Amino acid sequence: MELTGRVAVITGGARGIGAATALELARHGADVSFCDISPRTNAEPVIARVEALGRRVLFCQASAGDRPAMERLFTATEEQLGGVDILVNNAAASVRRPLLELEPAEVESVWNVILWGAFHCSQLAARRMVARGKGGNIVMISSVHAGRPFPNSSAYNGGKAAVNHMALTWAAELAPHGIRVNAIEPGWIDTPGERGFADEERLRQEGSKLPLGRLGTPEEIAKAVRFLVSDDGAYITGSILRVDGGFILPR
Repeated sequence: MELTGRVAVITGGARGIGAATALELARHGADVSFCDISPRTNAEPVIARVEALGRRVLFCQASAGDRPAMERLFTATEEQLGGVDILVNNAAASVRRPLLELEPAEVESVWNVILWGAFHCSQLAARRMVARGKGGNIVMISSVHAGRPFPNSSAYNGGKAAVNHMALTWAAELAPHGIRVNAIEPGWIDTPGERGFADEERLRQEGSKLPLGRLGTPEEIAKAVRFLVSDDGAYITGSILRVDGGFILPR
């Protein structure tokens, strides 16, 4: 398996895209360390499935925006699983309210996860990768919101746009160390988080209007992650890969 011997850290890994990514990377040989704000009981299905694949797994209940907690996560990952080879910045938060009604605390809560979480984890991972001298991979799970200004999503839109720019900046900085940095822009994906904004009927109806006639799956995003961090993607850095089923195409 092409990722055998590598260790991946995934933020927001208990469900949705994060969980699918943990399983996809484990299926291809990687050991997995992941965090989530959910309690361990919610993470147990992912833990059990990774272990069933014969891979080692470590879980930490914490927000990606909590710097001390992320420092503990990376230290524990090194001590228990070995050095970090892959980081997937997947954790996210969203508040959908018009600008005129947004509270600063709501924006801060979104940016704390999307922006600061990506910064904390990328810096902690990159420092360890550089010290080891074996290169590595960082993948940002961004969004089509990064380039398309959907109304009532100021915090999320701005956070994802910033994530894209940070990814490109870090790709330039870290290339001499053999560390590749890329971003993926999912479109409308069928995740548990979407249920906070739409019911099943609306998700089905809206999905049928997309160019490919359905919402995407977390597993389809996970496969894109696996490609980017594998040797098949060895010449790819500073790229933004849109995996959206044609979401941004004219309709």
